[in-house]
Amino acid sequence: MRKNIVAGNWKMNKTLQEGMALAAELNEVLKGASLNCDVVIGTPFIHLASVAAAVDSAKIGVAAQNCADKESGAYTGEISASMVKSTGAAYVILGHSERRAYYGETAATLKTKVELALKNELTPIFCIGEVLEEREAGKHFEVVKQQIEDSLFELSAQDFGKIVLAYEPVWAIGTGKTASAAQAQEIHAFIRQTLAAKYGQEVADATSILYGGSCNAGNAKELFSNPDVDGGLIGGASLKVADFKAIIDAFN
Repeated sequence: MRKNIVAGNWKMNKTLQEGMALAAELNEVLKGASLNCDVVIGTPFIHLASVAAAVDSAKIGVAAQNCADKESGAYTGEISASMVKSTGAAYVILGHSERRAYYGETAATLKTKVELALKNELTPIFCIGEVLEEREAGKHFEVVKQQIEDSLFELSAQDFGKIVLAYEPVWAIGTGKTASAAQAQEIHAFIRQTLAAKYGQEVADATSILYGGSCNAGNAKELFSNPDVDGGLIGGASLKVADFKAIIDAFN
């Protein structure tokens, strides 16, 4: 049985003090709550150790938003997977469209990052998705299939089973546009079929695939009701506890 997951991606928001206050508020709100999904918060690097120590790990998992493609060494400003793991974080978001677009992350770079994350017993939340031009040209299936194949398909079935996928229609991130529930289900089902063709139906059925495009309290329930949508990777709506909790509650 695959997990339902609601993961917040804070991106480059919140000072350490603001982030600690947000994490403390979420921790308090979830205390005693009966949850039907795993909850994850992806904080900036400088928050990781403090937030991981401050929240109830049974209720809230902590994620880094990235990690380096090197193990250690003279790479000023980089943070390795082992450093992320040492903070108490359990997840790392990799391949986010912003990392691909603004920082030139390639399929080969991401392949290495995934391998290092797994080596350090982190769960990668691996992002895939098409831009507007690719969607309008009808290339969205081709694009996501290529992204998965190029970075993940050299993994063993056992290692692939440790991956969480997040489909993000890049045209719907921060734009207010959202893929319809039917569009989300269509491509999530395609992704699962792609996994089944490579690793078999059992692995495909066990893989959590999250939706990551302007998911909010108003549309979460409809999106999550789709059989192949297993939760969300939430951006702006994860920065306010009331909004984030409403999305978590979409699984109740």
